[in-house]
Amino acid sequence: MEYEKSCGAVVFTREGGKVKYVIVRATEGHWGFPKGHVEGAETEEQTALREIREEVGLEPELIAGFRAVTEYPLKAKPGVIKQAVYFAAEYCGQEIKRQESEIASVSVCPFGEALELLTYDNAKEILREANAFISGRIAEEER
Repeated sequence: MEYEKSCGAVVFTREGGKVKYVIVRATEGHWGFPKGHVEGAETEEQTALREIREEVGLEPELIAGFRAVTEYPLKAKPGVIKQAVYFAAEYCGQEIKRQESEIASVSVCPFGEALELLTYDNAKEILREANAFISGRIAEEER
């Protein structure tokens, strides 16, 4: 088996005391999280931050303690398995500037709406895991 590796993040912000997630629609039509291929000797975290910057123009901060991995076969490349690694990343007071060549649209929305937008079940599961993690971190901050 051959593997391809991409890294990205469940990117979020807080507006009016509510968490909102950045969900992107690729030009191919599916909704997911900002992510892309590892380049050279980049770490997973460096790749995730670079891809977020390139795709949506944000400079978020990775939140320590969250890392989710999913693997799936690539339909367009028989025999190739894609491994996608996701972190949690928060931004504040920044404007989204989407990369038009790869990203058709961007939505910043609450959990329920984000869950509905996501195309694939594995992305929905990652959002559920990230939301639980983020909610726990926020609750700790408020203590």
